[in-house]
Amino acid sequence: MTSAAASVAPGTLTPEEVAALAPDIRRIYQSPAFARLRARRGSLALKLSIAMCVIYYGFILMIAFAPQVLAIRIDEVITVGIPLGLGVILSAIVLTGIYVSRANREFDQLSADALKAAQS
Repeated sequence: MTSAAASVAPGTLTPEEVAALAPDIRRIYQSPAFARLRARRGSLALKLSIAMCVIYYGFILMIAFAPQVLAIRIDEVITVGIPLGLGVILSAIVLTGIYVSRANREFDQLSADALKAAQS
């Protein structure tokens, strides 16, 4: 790996790769709106991924190290583990909804701004 490539953040293109892009794509890639889009989308994706991992692995660790807590009966049939397991599934749906909502509200506008910058 060259020193120029080593100094580039993961997920970004090297200067040589940017120069090889078509002019329209290069203008989009180099626009401030596209940089904001990548930063905000990446930040949100990281936060939501961490939240999902904490929820999922927390549940798995509870199964492994505190099964007696999950075995506590709420009524004759249902134990604490059942609603917690459903909570893990519902949390994935909610976190996906958060991402989609933010994408529709904010990321689509930033994408449109980056395209406008490329066309001017």
